Amino acid sequence: MTVKKPTLIMIHGFRGTHHGLQLIAEQLPDYNLIIPDIPGFAEGEKLDSYDLDSYIDWLHGFIKKQKLNDLPILLGHSFGSIISAAYAAKYSDTIKKLILVNPIGAPALEGPRAVLTQLALFYYWVGRKLPTRIANKWLAAKPVVVIVTLSMTKTKDKEVRRYIHDQHFRYFSLFHDKKSLSESFTTSVSHNVRETAAEIGVPTLLIVGADDDITPLRKQQELVEMLPDGKLHVIEKVGHLTHYETPDQVADAIKDFVR
Repeated sequence: MTVKKPTLIMIHGFRGTHHGLQLIAEQLPDYNLIIPDIPGFAEGEKLDSYDLDSYIDWLHGFIKKQKLNDLPILLGHSFGSIISAAYAAKYSDTIKKLILVNPIGAPALEGPRAVLTQLALFYYWVGRKLPTRIANKWLAAKPVVVIVTLSMTKTKDKEVRRYIHDQHFRYFSLFHDKKSLSESFTTSVSHNVRETAAEIGVPTLLIVGADDDITPLRKQQELVEMLPDGKLHVIEKVGHLTHYETPDQVADAIKDFVR
């Protein structure tokens, strides 16, 4: 008797591509994995607008195009958690379960990185105003990639740190253009999972890093209480980059939750 593989649709974070979820995917051989590039990045679709409603509409259309026989499980990482949670609140009947990895569980402009978020808003605003050729160089500047990477990486393992830097240098600047990047960043910091948590009508798992300083653990503990059917899985000694630093533990939590 052939056992059907559960389908897992995985939505990556801001300035990422599907490559960022590859290490987790490698740990899930018994799943049918669908990992698109989200609109505005790499091979993702081009949209007229990159606000949250547009991302929700895109995801709804994308899932319908898969013509799946069984309801999929939806996973979102970071910015992908905002998109996935908002989608689940609106279209709970189209998915079986929801998994949010390092979810944005509190307002970015009020968190411990509020000042850095304000600086980032200014950075993307400047990029939007510059001529296209200069804007692309400004927005893809290597020092910015290095600063962002260093600020989020927690592991002391040199090989892992080297891998993270390599991945970010390869894929962090595969945005479509200055408009899509600016608008998607504004969307990412203007929304969070709390806005839609109470309306999510499927079992939901939060996988969080204990040392994530984008959304602190206490805020994730508050968030899980807002979910009608929520569980919290905490991975110790890691921050926002669980998909790079502890992909095996993320995959184990996924498998336990799906079972």
